Amino acid sequence: MEKNNHTITEFILVGFTTDPVMQLVLFVVFLGVYSGTVIGNTTLMVLICKDSRLHTPMYFFIGNLSFLDLWYSSVYTPKILLTCVSEEKTISFAGCAAQFFFSGGLGYSECYLLAAMAYDRYMAISKPLLYSQAMSIKLCAFFVAASYLGGFINCSIITKRIFTMNFCNDNVIDDFFCDLLPLVKLACGRKEGYQALMYFLLASNVITPAMLILASYLFIITTILRIRSTQGRLKAFSTCSSHLISVTLYYGSILYIYSRPRSSYSSDRDKIVSTFYTVVFPMLNPMIYSLRNKDVKEALNKLFK
Repeated sequence: MEKNNHTITEFILVGFTTDPVMQLVLFVVFLGVYSGTVIGNTTLMVLICKDSRLHTPMYFFIGNLSFLDLWYSSVYTPKILLTCVSEEKTISFAGCAAQFFFSGGLGYSECYLLAAMAYDRYMAISKPLLYSQAMSIKLCAFFVAASYLGGFINCSIITKRIFTMNFCNDNVIDDFFCDLLPLVKLACGRKEGYQALMYFLLASNVITPAMLILASYLFIITTILRIRSTQGRLKAFSTCSSHLISVTLYYGSILYIYSRPRSSYSSDRDKIVSTFYTVVFPMLNPMIYSLRNKDVKEALNKLFK
């Protein structure tokens, strides 16, 4: 008997494993990662708010990135922890749609925010004397607001398209969260719109911000090459190295998941990659932007003292 999205009231999340011992191990690991995410991002936001030396456009964006990462991880990890210690593996149809919407909206917003941060680094390196005037608080706030607006508008379109499909196969999602590829696998009927949806997702939320980041770094590299002293070049590059690492890790994992053809889809392999950009990456960002940052270290020492 066929099912469709009007009769399915819940989905079953397979997760990572059915072995009780491994589930307990994963619970401890994910709890540690999530605790690190909450502590790291919260601490970074507090430092940026309290220390006047960090009231600059660059740290304004970093603070918003920490806020985004904190909530991005919170969309997934509590449910993962619950499925690890409970026999209840289900998620309601509405809960699945909500998780899909917020995870996508926050994830796409991060793509746009990283693009805005690349432009900020371009202005800081290429036009340092005009940096404070060019990157005003109004412009920074506009970039952040536009990032959230663009991410959630695009995700609302995608969410509507996915959750109005007919689900006629099993209601078992072979993943740890409600993601696009596993949901499409459950859909029945004609799937011609799937490829168009993927192109829309990649073009509007990943490729476009990535092209803006690439253009910004081309200008940054051109500016750095014009600097005569080696020390000056290294100092200029160090101001954008953290952002470059963050972009490479985040965009690399997303492009690996969503830019491949359906024929190469592997649930076990993709679970590992998805875990990186949904759970691990939000924990790494505070480390990336603070371990090599003298201002953040000084602010942290001042806070503890």
